[in-house]
Amino acid sequence: MNKVWFITGCSTGFGRALATEVLQAGYSVVVTARKTEDIEDLVAAYPNTSIALALDVTNDAQISSAVDKAVGRFGKIDVLVNNAGIGYFGAIEESEDAEVRRMFEINVFGLGKMISAVLPTMRKQHSGHIVNVASIGGLMAFPALGYYNATKFAVDGLSEALSKEVAPLGIKVTIICPSGFRTDWAGRSANNSKIVIDDYAASAHQTKDNIRGYSGNQPGDPARAAKAIVKAVEAENPPLRLLLGVGALKNGRLKLEQLKHDFDTWAETTEWADNPL
Repeated sequence: MNKVWFITGCSTGFGRALATEVLQAGYSVVVTARKTEDIEDLVAAYPNTSIALALDVTNDAQISSAVDKAVGRFGKIDVLVNNAGIGYFGAIEESEDAEVRRMFEINVFGLGKMISAVLPTMRKQHSGHIVNVASIGGLMAFPALGYYNATKFAVDGLSEALSKEVAPLGIKVTIICPSGFRTDWAGRSANNSKIVIDDYAASAHQTKDNIRGYSGNQPGDPARAAKAIVKAVEAENPPLRLLLGVGALKNGRLKLEQLKHDFDTWAETTEWADNPL
């Protein structure tokens, strides 16, 4: 129970549920959010094992300061959870450049900067666990979420490569792939494109309306998700990818079937493309 967790994006959703679970389990926790007033209640009951820090993952100076303060307070960082992220709804053609770039800055580049900031400490320790919260949307793409999917596919690919780079150093990596959970992701945390093209009514717009419509009523329980993440981190052999939710498992298996179908159907053409010397 002497492990130190560093969690980003703790004001709401998975981050808040996970910070609560880990603190209650007796771990030391660096609880972060863009505004510390949003997380002061989380740390109030755990003055000896927690610290609340302001952190915008797009701000290099805040990243460096938060990591330095975490190590200064607890002496190490054992588990980094990259949870901070946003969503965005819009067909590819409708998507606005500024919104897309902002999402990439948070979901991909901010996550990458956090990893780079924490790795020197983990390499020195010869131990650590990096947990990157992606999405089933990082394995299976959906209309209205194309650029969001792109950020999460990027997280998945980056994380898989990272796992192979740091395994010899005693550092583990796990990608969390949730489906629909009762967080604020489909609420105020995800903007809509202001551009509306009627031709996408039956695809992107319908998907967006469906997801928005059940926001707050998704089957996934954030508290159970938090327990599942802790279980994976505590495991001797944690998974590279941890799917959370029935929808995630269903869509993950469907993606496997689709890949196998295309691979097998076109195997002859695939192999023919090699030109023997």
